[in-house]
Amino acid sequence: MTDTRSPSAPSAGFSLLLPVYAGDDPRALRLAFESSVDRQTLRPAEAVIVQDGPVPDALAAELARIEGASPVPVRVVRLPENQGLTAALNRGLDEVAYPVVARMDADDVSAPERFARQWPLIDSGFDLVGTGMTEFETDPDQVVGRRIPPVGPDRIRAHARTHNPFNHPTMMYRVAALDRVGRYEPFGRMEDYWLGVRLIADGARVENLPEPLLRYRVGSGAFARRGGLAEARTEIRLQGELRRMGFISTGEYLRNVAMKGAYRLLPSGVKKVLFRRLIGGGLPGDR
Repeated sequence: MTDTRSPSAPSAGFSLLLPVYAGDDPRALRLAFESSVDRQTLRPAEAVIVQDGPVPDALAAELARIEGASPVPVRVVRLPENQGLTAALNRGLDEVAYPVVARMDADDVSAPERFARQWPLIDSGFDLVGTGMTEFETDPDQVVGRRIPPVGPDRIRAHARTHNPFNHPTMMYRVAALDRVGRYEPFGRMEDYWLGVRLIADGARVENLPEPLLRYRVGSGAFARRGGLAEARTEIRLQGELRRMGFISTGEYLRNVAMKGAYRLLPSGVKKVLFRRLIGGGLPGDR
């Protein structure tokens, strides 16, 4: 990749929130962090990294290196035990010093202009701004898929009735908007979908940029982790909550349960083809 880092890049009033756990690769973490800080044309004012439980020595060493080498202030919040992504993100929200947070995962890659494109929308009054993203397996420059989210509040709300309208790792949001809906809540691998729906239902101003401003790493087991009986049950429970809160009708609930529940039970290879050809951006993350 071309080194686009700019020592004199300006920063804006938002925090980068990046969770790390034992399964993350130190080399991927370095690339994720540098792409989201060193190489940004608009940098975060600080970075908060939540270490979710004990990590291997190599990963601990990389975290220590980042703390000492970052061009912006970095705080590593070390949790004594692994608590899962939902708890790690909520703890990070407790620790950030700025009212706006940009999400980042420890194995993805941000485009250099990502925050420069998102920040003006947040600064103009939006509560949440996501972006499109490309998918890669090992080489960020070898694109294997693309997720383009719906654009515009009406299309986002309509899309949310059947699929997650936001690509979670691309989100930039106001902490106060999350506080109003109770922040992240445990919901299997669908905590981000559940958060997005609650924000929309609460009247939050939301938007997506269609440009792929993040490169998302998909491993060989990504689609297998999105399937199985447990995931199908979580899907049905989520649809039940959407119906209960009046976000979808009974007819939409029945349709979603039939289609999405069946999708979760398909072989991973079939899910992969259907996801990329028919469903598109927005199933929950893989962690």
